[in-house]
Amino acid sequence: MDTYQCINAQQAEQLIADGAVVADIRDPQSYQQSHITDAIHLSNDTLQEFIREADLDKPLIVCCYHGFSSQNAAHFLIQQGFDEVYSLDGGFEMWQATRPDQCSNG
Repeated sequence: MDTYQCINAQQAEQLIADGAVVADIRDPQSYQQSHITDAIHLSNDTLQEFIREADLDKPLIVCCYHGFSSQNAAHFLIQQGFDEVYSLDGGFEMWQATRPDQCSNG
């Protein structure tokens, strides 16, 4: 994949079931309040370590608040060598509204 793809929550749910990693790029306080279960918080402080330690062949879903910032992050991660990157349409707000049982706190 040379570019990222935008996917809906249903597509993301299937990718997660198949082992995709979720990277949440929202601010630390929002992530602490609630996030997609098993999502990794990704920030400027943790980005380089995440890239170094990540399996670049594993599907990666990037999540932000509403699905806009995640597109830029997904594009950047493709440039860093990730093979399969997705941006979650509607972001965490849509996920939380439609799948509250698949969110974790703290």
